[in-house]
Amino acid sequence: MPEKRKSKISASRKLMLKSLMVAKAKEELEQEMEEKEEEKTKYLEEKSPPIQTRSMSLAELRTLCEELHAKIDVVDEERYDIEAKVLHNTREIKDLNIKVLDLRGKFKRPSLRRVRVSADAILRSLLGSKHKVSLDLRANLKSVKKEDTEKEKTVEVSDWRKNVEAMSGMEGRKKMFDAAKGPSQ
Repeated sequence: MPEKRKSKISASRKLMLKSLMVAKAKEELEQEMEEKEEEKTKYLEEKSPPIQTRSMSLAELRTLCEELHAKIDVVDEERYDIEAKVLHNTREIKDLNIKVLDLRGKFKRPSLRRVRVSADAILRSLLGSKHKVSLDLRANLKSVKKEDTEKEKTVEVSDWRKNVEAMSGMEGRKKMFDAAKGPSQ
């Protein structure tokens, strides 16, 4: 077993550093939230200046309200369309991530166990229990006699130098061909 390395930083020092990191992250988060709020108010001031309603008549106020409601409807439709696109894209991203994981082979494949099944069991499972077929593979094997194999192994070995001149030329090749052809017939 490998030995555990002793940390060079004490536990109290680690705890102090961790608390400092958390405090710093909290400060940055609060600063980021304030910046976002400032950007939001600045954007709203630019896009929607304050409305002077004191000098308007009732008819002008009604037309102003109708215009504002029409703008609100347009913005709501755009928001709905954008939300639908985002939802569609997130589904598509999720499907593609699943496909990528499948292609990578991230899913654990179960280890396959070797199962010994007899030929009779295989036939029973394929044909059903009604058919009673026994398959004895050993009975169907071709039997080989030992005497035949011993005869094939013993081949006459002769001195090749004796017949060099007799086997040279086309006559020699014909004799070799006839000799090879003869025993098999």
